[in-house]
Amino acid sequence: MGATLENLGLALIQAESAHVAHNYHPLPVLAHSAEGVWVTDIEGKRYLDLLSAYSALNFGHGHPAILAAAREQLEKLTLTSRAFHNDRLGPFATALSQLCGKDLVLPMNTGAEAVETGIKVARAWGYRTKGIAPDAATIIVANGNFHGRTTTIVGFSDDPVAHDDFGPYAPGFVHVPYGNADAIAAAIDENTAAVLLEPIQGEAGVIVPPEGFLRRVREICTENNVLFIADEIQSGLGRVGETFACDREGVVPDVYLLGKALGGGIVPLSAVVANEDVLGVIRPGEHGSTFGGNPLAAAVGLQVVEMLASGEFQTRAKALGEHLEAALQALVGRGVTEVRIAGLWAGVDIDPAYGTGREIAEKLLARGVLVKDTHGQTIRIAPPLTIRATELDWAVEQLRHVLSA
Repeated sequence: MGATLENLGLALIQAESAHVAHNYHPLPVLAHSAEGVWVTDIEGKRYLDLLSAYSALNFGHGHPAILAAAREQLEKLTLTSRAFHNDRLGPFATALSQLCGKDLVLPMNTGAEAVETGIKVARAWGYRTKGIAPDAATIIVANGNFHGRTTTIVGFSDDPVAHDDFGPYAPGFVHVPYGNADAIAAAIDENTAAVLLEPIQGEAGVIVPPEGFLRRVREICTENNVLFIADEIQSGLGRVGETFACDREGVVPDVYLLGKALGGGIVPLSAVVANEDVLGVIRPGEHGSTFGGNPLAAAVGLQVVEMLASGEFQTRAKALGEHLEAALQALVGRGVTEVRIAGLWAGVDIDPAYGTGREIAEKLLARGVLVKDTHGQTIRIAPPLTIRATELDWAVEQLRHVLSA
């Protein structure tokens, strides 16, 4: 029976490889089911999920309350398009705007759509409110950024894997070093509409900026009448021990870009959230999405926002993040060269003498732990916020075993 299941698993992976475009390089595990923080493969082997679908599963696999909200809505209404009103969008937008302390929500589906929407909003605001000359608006972005995979977005990426061979690219983006507020101030001119930043850079390896950086960016943007757009798609919604990563410095951006965990691991759901004086520049017919704001996603999103409003998950992420940091720091000098952590989100740099990030991820997979590498020597750890301290300890022990081997 075991051999039969193993053969079936190999056949399914081979079918995927043969008929799905190779835009990913997955680890060799075939997920079949999952619950909470554990994923089970087709042969019944269990794995501790320390990736959470890049933070889309902040509340774990199959959270009962989120599943209940989805099931209830599935039986009623799933899609109307925004050509008509639906009875779930209003409550969701109200709750999310309150969570963010803003007036308006523009719902979309994916994180990249939220970023693209934010870019359009910033440019429209620049022309219609700030008075920038037509087609002259610029947006300041950071080196090392990752905001998505559309052609506009990869056009201002400095990662050659994301950027090269997909041009020509849209103009209007100005690069500055990440974490350098003085460089942002120097780059601003009369055509600057916005500064677009990840409060913590995720794909780059969980890069946490210097203390005070976000506060200074907020001050610079206010002084120069420039929008501060915070891409909180990975860092937001409880991941770092606060509702948003900007909260770590008491900073409120002009625009929040949200996604991933907003859909509860059930549906794609993203949003741009801002006040009326910013989002109000978009007029009917200028932007939209067939699925954006659909009742199924709105019902799920409402449940997610209500869970975050309790503060429970933010508190867990903060406390467990401190626990995880202590455990990981004990490995520095023993195969780990550096640990960067914010809440339950860690970038762990592997000493090249011990292997690449990919090799360490594969060895952890063999021991029942799911992580993902990035930029060669870094593995990312981002478990569901429902994980227990004992499970974190077990995972770090597996990493210790892999490194000591």
